[in-house]
Amino acid sequence: MKYFFPFSVFMLFFICCTNNTIKKNAENHIFSDAEKIQKNKVGLVLGTSKYLKNGTINLYFKYRIEATVELFKNNKIEYILISGDNSKVDYDEPTDFKNELISQGIPEACIFLDYAGFRTLDSVVRAKAVFGLTNFTLISQRFHNERALYLAQKNGINAIAYNAKDVSNKYGIKVTIREYFARTKAFIDILFKVKPKFLGPKITIT
Repeated sequence: MKYFFPFSVFMLFFICCTNNTIKKNAENHIFSDAEKIQKNKVGLVLGTSKYLKNGTINLYFKYRIEATVELFKNNKIEYILISGDNSKVDYDEPTDFKNELISQGIPEACIFLDYAGFRTLDSVVRAKAVFGLTNFTLISQRFHNERALYLAQKNGINAIAYNAKDVSNKYGIKVTIREYFARTKAFIDILFKVKPKFLGPKITIT
């Protein structure tokens, strides 16, 4: 018991340090204004579920769609790579994003899917290892973009990020708290050079 308190203090300090490191690392690489962000050939959309457990639309999904359409229609990206989880037959994040984007006027020929983006590290590293991208624009909420930028830069990727609108209700608070631990995990993954669950054959985005 006497060792528990020092360990707890250390863990709290470590979590705060990783959070601050990842936040600071994103400075000058993250944007909320479509007019100010530079153009990249590809926008990497980080997946999430379309619906919440209660059946209502997931606002994180909705706002990422809106941000992606905004960048595409402002000629800030030419192609869209959607990376998400498709580990179950009845759960397909990339296809949900694709269908929604097509319904909003994005040409299907401009959309590419990565079905093995089981977590942010997988999405970012696979964009380089599988799709051959060393420059791209991340599209997600700011908290998520900051972590993704850290992972990208530590894997030799020159990425920038565009922030989708955030979610500020009770659900958003829970996600924010969880993000602190996700950032700590990202820091540890880089430290121990963790690789994606799957790689696979090369795919060219043209």
